[in-house]
Amino acid sequence: MEFSTHSTASLHQIKTAALALGVYADGMLSPAAELIDRASNGAVREVVKSEFRGRPGSTLVLRALAGVTAQRIVLVGLGKQAEYGARAHAAAEQGFAAYLVSAQLSEGVSTLVANPYADSTVRARARAAAIAAGGAAYHYDATFGKPDRDARPKLKKITQVVERGDASQAQAGLREGGAIANGMELARTLGNLPGNVCTPTYLGETARKLGREFKSLKVEVLERKQIEALGMGSFLSVARGSDEPPRFIVLRHTPPKPAGARKAATKEGAGPVVLVGKGITFDSGGISIKPAATMDEMKFDMCGAASVLGTFRALAELELPFEVVGLVASCENMPSGKANKPGDVVTTMSGQTVEILNTDAEGRLILCDALTYAERFKPSAVIDIATLTGACVVALGNVNSGLFSKDDALADALLKAGRESLDTAWRMPLDDAYQDQLKSNFADIANIGGPPAGAVTAACFLSRFTKAYRWAHLDIAGTAWRGGKDKGSTGRPVPLLMQYLLNQA
Repeated sequence: MEFSTHSTASLHQIKTAALALGVYADGMLSPAAELIDRASNGAVREVVKSEFRGRPGSTLVLRALAGVTAQRIVLVGLGKQAEYGARAHAAAEQGFAAYLVSAQLSEGVSTLVANPYADSTVRARARAAAIAAGGAAYHYDATFGKPDRDARPKLKKITQVVERGDASQAQAGLREGGAIANGMELARTLGNLPGNVCTPTYLGETARKLGREFKSLKVEVLERKQIEALGMGSFLSVARGSDEPPRFIVLRHTPPKPAGARKAATKEGAGPVVLVGKGITFDSGGISIKPAATMDEMKFDMCGAASVLGTFRALAELELPFEVVGLVASCENMPSGKANKPGDVVTTMSGQTVEILNTDAEGRLILCDALTYAERFKPSAVIDIATLTGACVVALGNVNSGLFSKDDALADALLKAGRESLDTAWRMPLDDAYQDQLKSNFADIANIGGPPAGAVTAACFLSRFTKAYRWAHLDIAGTAWRGGKDKGSTGRPVPLLMQYLLNQA
């Protein structure tokens, strides 16, 4: 989708199929709506009084308004003026884009980005608008035998109206938001694809395609023999139960630097930020098999990997000026004669041994080796992203991702990025006292700690493999996808990760 800016006070003279105007729930009009109301001799205010309540994201369409060139005026609800903020703004932009999609229009003009609210900037509002528009226009039909081509959105362009002095900041925000929306689209599609299509091999090929598309990306996809040579016994123990071969994907974003320039560093330090994604492309639970009722949703167990690939697509498009590394450990978790059994002991890449008490706690078994591999990059920070525990869903539902870290500065930076991107996280405890639940009589560590504090003990397990660097863990089991009638991948936490990286720049 194309995003552009338009600087003018003559809104009533803009030629477009649809012009969006903000209206507050208390009947107050945004400045742009006031201009159109005057041009139409009070027609907007009259409609607002009689039939539009201004709920966030709601829309009402006025056609052929006298004195206005636009074919349609789309009134978009902003909620109560006193409560108008980032979420209401994003809902309004998404509501307008959703209307454009439903009406099968190819373009529209929005004035909403110019509506300020506390602690906002034109750039941030434009970024949020582009992300919201991309989300509204997302459409999945990759595995339909006869896709309804008429159902595919025709939306190609949204123009944002801004003050002349704000144009450059708005354009920067739209470019950032557009890239993030593209990354979310990739992450959502990977998550939505079924497990017989989106295999570890498919994820590896997707990474290679990104490497061919963006010159700043170097991609290496390791196969079983190479993974064995690294000593990733824990990862391979999970992969052993499936006929699908495992893949270990390494992505490196290294932007070109001008001659004589020093290597760009993030605020975290000189080393690269490393993103580590869990890529279980289907999780049956293994021998500790899951209930059948919603097992189909276990195709989403690779959403951590999808978010890493989506984030790399976005950061490469934006040409972030510092190095970022992505690591994806990918395999299936299946029951077979070769699969892990409860009571088995495996040796990790770090040399630590693990007693497998439950084969459905496999995500941590592949991540621990990836986290050990991350040491070789001497990272400034490592963030792993995983649909790790049902316990996190119980604790936080589908609103916040779970954030675990002993590094206060890193945790605060991620929480801030979540608030700014509306892709929020909630910090969970990581006290050493929880480590006692992982004691084993037969290995250095058990892979589960029992029912109490399941999300916490999973994070405690991972922490054993992160002593060499600053580390944070995002448990996205409740936020990476939705179930029920709206079943599908959300693309989270690509916005959070990208906002964190943008803030580092």
